Amino acid sequence: MALDPRLLAVLACPVDKGPLYYLGDDGGLYNPRLRRRYRVQDGIPVMLPDEAQDVPDAEAAALDARIAAGELSPTFGD
Repeated sequence: MALDPRLLAVLACPVDKGPLYYLGDDGGLYNPRLRRRYRVQDGIPVMLPDEAQDVPDAEAAALDARIAAGELSPTFGD
């Protein structure tokens, strides 16, 4: 189940308040500035800083390349 676009439009990182990049329910929400991911559980984003996961360097580089290529859009701004 994909997240509602209206919800995505207002989601921000609870730590730095910047936009996130939605990777699908299996991929969660990615913050490229902190290289952290927030998971989505049963269609609900888990936006607790203590629950976020560090993204390994190689995976972060691949995600950053997708962002630079325009394949992923930020939740707001840009």
